[in-house]
Amino acid sequence: MKHPIFTGSAAAIVTPFSEEGVNLTALGELLDFQLENGTDAIVVCGTTGEASAMTEAERQETIGFCVRHVGGRVPVIAGTGSNSTARAVEQSRAAERLGADALLVVTPYYNKATQAGLLRHYQTIAAAVSTPIILYNVPSRTGVSIAPETYAALSELSNIAGVKEASGNLGAIQRTRNLCPPDFCIWSGNDDETVPICALGGLGVISVAANVLPAEMHRLVRLCQQNDFAAAGALQLQLKDFCDAMFCEVNPIPVKTALALLGWKVGELRSPMCPPSPEHLEHIKAVLARYGLAV
Repeated sequence: MKHPIFTGSAAAIVTPFSEEGVNLTALGELLDFQLENGTDAIVVCGTTGEASAMTEAERQETIGFCVRHVGGRVPVIAGTGSNSTARAVEQSRAAERLGADALLVVTPYYNKATQAGLLRHYQTIAAAVSTPIILYNVPSRTGVSIAPETYAALSELSNIAGVKEASGNLGAIQRTRNLCPPDFCIWSGNDDETVPICALGGLGVISVAANVLPAEMHRLVRLCQQNDFAAAGALQLQLKDFCDAMFCEVNPIPVKTALALLGWKVGELRSPMCPPSPEHLEHIKAVLARYGLAV
């Protein structure tokens, strides 16, 4: 029986940058904020962390720092996916050496692999490491989606722990739950689908909104775990406008902008990411004010 890597809310942490590279001091402050507010796991060097714009040296430095700073208080999950299987293997092995508790491996982007190709991709990575792997299904960014039948085949591998599901396809998630064994974990990859996915047996969320509202996202999942879905649903609805604002432009532009407005030293977005439009900037400011966050 596989044990869940985490239950609750994992923050897909942003990466603070400076002119010299990664601002580790600022990253430590962000990690402390998360740990002080109930976050159940940290995802580092994921989409929200702008991993695709980082050098391999920066990625390893950032993963290693997070592992040391968190110090086992919650699991640290390292993003190690690539559109090259060989590259994903290299990055996964590096994160394993650095002490990551689990790996988050996105589907190969751009290539648009078939289901047979996805199966081979993940089988190869799983055979190269012993660290648990969370699959990451986000077809809006990668152009490919993992089918429930492919999840079922991958769930047979001992170190495939489950999936971060950001497809928005609740029907496919239901089929996945029915096809896979109970120890194949499902986490929501969309903040605004946390409660529906938990109601279908999901264990929580890997969250963008938690960068700003860690306590609220932790509470949202805790209510689901307590089977208080009436209160969880009400909180999900309360958070809806905030979650939408964090995706008014492509992630992580809005959330990194929000953190900067709140005084966090997150630095610039890395090209090709750029600041939000003036209209979206005003929208982000207005939503922060509406949720009682000082700007």
